[in-house]
Amino acid sequence: MDGKGCWRDNVFVERLWKSIKYEEVCVYAYERVGAAQQSLARYLTFYNQTRPHQALDGQTPDQVYDDHLTVWQAAA
Repeated sequence: MDGKGCWRDNVFVERLWKSIKYEEVCVYAYERVGAAQQSLARYLTFYNQTRPHQALDGQTPDQVYDDHLTVWQAAA
């Protein structure tokens, strides 16, 4: 099972939803859908740009992506 629909794909998504659930949704009681959307947008920006990730050796997803993008561009 190394192709599309691999079990590892689901693991990454489940980790993201667990983080969103326990670090954002369960902490705040949203009164409106708009407030929830704004809060989730803020959290996802924080998650990708500020929050260090243990699996990424303390880097943020944006840092890892930018590093790989630079390598890909240099190879092209």
